Amino acid sequence: MSRTDMPSAWDERTMLSTFLDYARATAVAKCAGLSDEESGNAPLPGSPLMTPGGVLSHLRWVEHWWLDVVFLGAENRGPWTDDDPDREMRIGAELPLARLVEEYEEQSARFRELVAAHDLRDLAKNPVRGGTHVTLGWILMHLIEETSRHNGHLDILRELTDGTTGD
Repeated sequence: MSRTDMPSAWDERTMLSTFLDYARATAVAKCAGLSDEESGNAPLPGSPLMTPGGVLSHLRWVEHWWLDVVFLGAENRGPWTDDDPDREMRIGAELPLARLVEEYEEQSARFRELVAAHDLRDLAKNPVRGGTHVTLGWILMHLIEETSRHNGHLDILRELTDGTTGD
């Protein structure tokens, strides 16, 4: 996946898709070069679930939730449970980083096709808070926000892990 925030066209779909892909590629880039051990390292004493692998896993499963479950109305296959609502973070700290990246990129490719096949004004099958059925455009904007916010976390985790900084 290429990493650019400059859309090829100025329509809403292209801009939203470009920025989401940019945020996704940034998350992957923030993890590049980490060992599996470093990917599972939690350097913040007050945040034992905040690991690079955990964040990448979380981003993967957040997209599953919003696009598969909320928008399409598909079955929730997320790893979380009532007893462990943050399980995707724990799993991400334990899985090989290459597997996490591969699964995230494969899912991103599938979701690119899903977005291309729907109108941005299409309503989600399942409601969210307050019974609102959000649009696909709203979901994309939310995923840009969510992924970008977690990229900030990955910045900090990476710097604390090996001193690497940059965009």
